[in-house]
Amino acid sequence: MISATQFALFFAAALLLAVTPGPGIFYVAARALSGGRAEGVASSLGTGLGGMVHVLAGSLGVSALVLASAELFTALKLLGAAYLVWIGLRAIRAARQDAAAALGNGVAVPSIGVGRAFREGIAVEALNPKTAAFFLAFVPQFVDPAAGHVALQFALLGLVSVLLNTLVDIAVALAAAGIRTGAAARPQLVRRLREASGGAMMALGLGLALARRPGAG
Repeated sequence: MISATQFALFFAAALLLAVTPGPGIFYVAARALSGGRAEGVASSLGTGLGGMVHVLAGSLGVSALVLASAELFTALKLLGAAYLVWIGLRAIRAARQDAAAALGNGVAVPSIGVGRAFREGIAVEALNPKTAAFFLAFVPQFVDPAAGHVALQFALLGLVSVLLNTLVDIAVALAAAGIRTGAAARPQLVRRLREASGGAMMALGLGLALARRPGAG
């Protein structure tokens, strides 16, 4: 299997990539700011499961097939981009409605609940072809063909990467929930933070829509 030195290098690189902001981080931050700690953690677990979809697909060669087909890659890319933009728009709309309700002493728009946050977290990560491209471009660099069981090595390294990403997402969710609690008396601040998270998701969606297929000329 993989040597200790090779695994240490992989772990360090995967940790660095895990703390780099992406769709998952912005999504869990938006959910925690909107619905609190429970929704933030649930969405983090969802993005983790969505990441495992790519790990399994990559180990079975499905992701390579998608990336090799311009049509399949474009379809998945546009679907994921549209989903991110839709979630971002909804986050901004909900933030404004909640703020307006708070100012008018009305009833704020309810949170979406942990179940829906979990399911949306899966979709956010599973519908991101950049995640598939990441696993196929990054993980194989640390797989040792001479050691055998290449698919198993890929799956184990992918699992480590997903666990690191999930832990970072949970940390972000807890931090965002803490900000939400501390800023409870300042609804306009919470509104701006939620709008910023929604805007970031929309920007990521637009960036995903413009992404080129790896290896395309």
